[in-house]
Amino acid sequence: MPIDVVVPTLGESLTSVVLARWLKNVGDRVQAGEPVVSVDSDKASMDVPSPAAGTLAAHLAAEGDEVAIGAIIARIEAGDGVAAPAAPAPEAAATPTSVRTGPAARQAASRDHVDLKDVTGTGRRGRVTTEDVSRARAPAPVAAAPLPAPAPAPVAPPSGGKVQRVRMTPLRRTIARRLVQAQQTAAILTTFNEIDMSAVMALRARHQDRFVARHGIKLGFMSFFVKASIEALKEFPAVNAQIDGDDILYHQEYHIGVAVSAPRGLVVPVVQNADQRSFADLEKAIAELGKRARDGSLLPSDFEGGTFTISNGGVFGSLMSTPILNPPQSGILGMHSIQDRPVGRDGQIVLRPMMYVALSYDHRLIDGREAVGFLVRVKELVEAPERILLEA
Repeated sequence: MPIDVVVPTLGESLTSVVLARWLKNVGDRVQAGEPVVSVDSDKASMDVPSPAAGTLAAHLAAEGDEVAIGAIIARIEAGDGVAAPAAPAPEAAATPTSVRTGPAARQAASRDHVDLKDVTGTGRRGRVTTEDVSRARAPAPVAAAPLPAPAPAPVAPPSGGKVQRVRMTPLRRTIARRLVQAQQTAAILTTFNEIDMSAVMALRARHQDRFVARHGIKLGFMSFFVKASIEALKEFPAVNAQIDGDDILYHQEYHIGVAVSAPRGLVVPVVQNADQRSFADLEKAIAELGKRARDGSLLPSDFEGGTFTISNGGVFGSLMSTPILNPPQSGILGMHSIQDRPVGRDGQIVLRPMMYVALSYDHRLIDGREAVGFLVRVKELVEAPERILLEA
């Protein structure tokens, strides 16, 4: 008996996804819950599991197609029998213009009064996507509009050179858009400091074995910085706030985004209610989010509600950087590599494991005094980690 594989609901704001890659071929055996296909949205990438054990009988959409939430994209023949592969589903219902497109693009065209026959499709096999519809949307007439600036010329490969043109995924397009948005809508400044990591490293060395034996996970550096940041946010609430029109929203909760480099791009899943979690709970939550980011199983709900973000460029060897805000948040803390450097202690020059840290902040909301005070407080707490436990 055929069983449909449908695109699951990924969040209230999502109406479509792009089919990124088939993980199973027609005729392959699949188990219930086994990933069948990978899809991309503008928030995350995820694998769609098989609803039942059986044989994959048909692909009803092709890689690169834009498909609506709830659309049937494959069929499973349940049980041990192997069904003859079904004929591929026809292109999305024919329109009067015979344009190859999907329901999401047709809905956008109807909403924006765009004639699909006038739109050039850039999707797979010339399909018209929602982005194509957006580009074709006629601007509203404006009286005495100034002449537009010349559009940048298309990028052409160097003479005699070779180039591979690959369409950006929805996730990468969203990353690009949000980074530009952050630069254009916020007055971003960055302040720096450095932290002596000796005390944290010594504490970890003393207690690591017992921590692992009790909790089944290593005690890392990130949980110390999350804890220290939360205490600093309590003292400098503007860093945990955001601008909403002419208002300031001071968040009373601490949902900490942790930047993770995934195969398809940088994502920032959120540790909800981080202030209510122990060191072990934080380490487990961060490790789980990192694992799911790498295997493509994060959901849109994993990105919601963040009030402050921490990024650790040190895992890639970065010595110093200026992190970019994660809108609509007003602050982001950047961690970096730990290096032995000479520092002055009690009149002596000694080597210490030092880390540069950076706080990028929205100067529209956060003054320099608050930004510097926040970073100094984080430094104080990490250099004396027992104060984190005592909240002192």
